[in-house]
Amino acid sequence: MKPGVGPGDDFEAVVGSLRARVRTAPQVHLLLGSGLGGLERVVEVEEDVPFGEVPGMPSAGVPGHAGHFIFGRCEGVPVLVQCGRLHFYEGHPPWVISAPSRIAAALGVKSSVITAAVGGVDRHLRPGDLMVIDDHINLLARTPLPPPAQAADANPFPDMSAPYDAGLQKAAVEQAARLGVRLVRGTYTALLGPSFETPAEIRMVERMGGDVVGMSVVPEVLTLRARGVRVLGFAMVTNMACGVGMAPGAEGADAISHDEVLEVGNRAGAVLERVIRGMLAGGALSG
Repeated sequence: MKPGVGPGDDFEAVVGSLRARVRTAPQVHLLLGSGLGGLERVVEVEEDVPFGEVPGMPSAGVPGHAGHFIFGRCEGVPVLVQCGRLHFYEGHPPWVISAPSRIAAALGVKSSVITAAVGGVDRHLRPGDLMVIDDHINLLARTPLPPPAQAADANPFPDMSAPYDAGLQKAAVEQAARLGVRLVRGTYTALLGPSFETPAEIRMVERMGGDVVGMSVVPEVLTLRARGVRVLGFAMVTNMACGVGMAPGAEGADAISHDEVLEVGNRAGAVLERVIRGMLAGGALSG
């Protein structure tokens, strides 16, 4: 078998080659979505591995997603920082989407912090708000989990009654309070993209109980929970979703662009970085 992340590939060879490149096994996985690039600048870098150097993984292809792994220390904690992610809307198969999180789990991380830029559906939210993800709704119509017969390193039927760890959520809220950072809680809804949602689709999400919308997060959470990793999710509200706050069809109503997402995400990301660094320094993520 050749080294790779696909069905029939030697996945252990991939993990072994990465393990051989680092001196200290990572304890915490940090997945940096749009706007969180600043956090990688404070990591004491031991090894930097582009996605494209991992057999079977493509380079990242979406602006704002750098597409590499950083092994090192942040606030003294051994971390695996995933800078950027891969999306179903890019046309990748499930085993490619799940590969970064699967690699993190195989390298022994105990907890994972997943971040993402989102559109606000709850009308109390505003661009720049930070949300701890309590739960999610999967409208991707697909899964990154392998068929049961191929699930050698995962539970193909993971319990999802509490996908986001309650203890980590509590620690996040407490750390935010210490820093004077406003942190709300809510439900993330995943849609396929890459188009932004229509007003009718947002009304549907609102009636289903979704507070924010995005095009990621859920595949990583499923992958990690199937392998026993504790997950903490943060959503950064970069824009209000289409139809929220203005009448659809009004002049200039809800025109959403990826550039806007990146701009607001950078500002909100700087605040979220303080929360994550505080949790690392206090041992909340590695304990």
